[in-house]
Amino acid sequence: MSNRLNAGDIFPSLSLDMTSGTALRIPEAMSGRYFVALFYRGHW
Repeated sequence: MSNRLNAGDIFPSLSLDMTSGTALRIPEAMSGRYFVALFYRGHW
């Protein structure tokens, strides 16, 4: 089973803590408009 999303797949529910102290809830935040989510994996 692949963990990748394909065209037309439903994005999984995520809640991300923002630096402003609020939470961004995906896919609710994406409703009704275009949305781009970039995830960077960093190591310090």
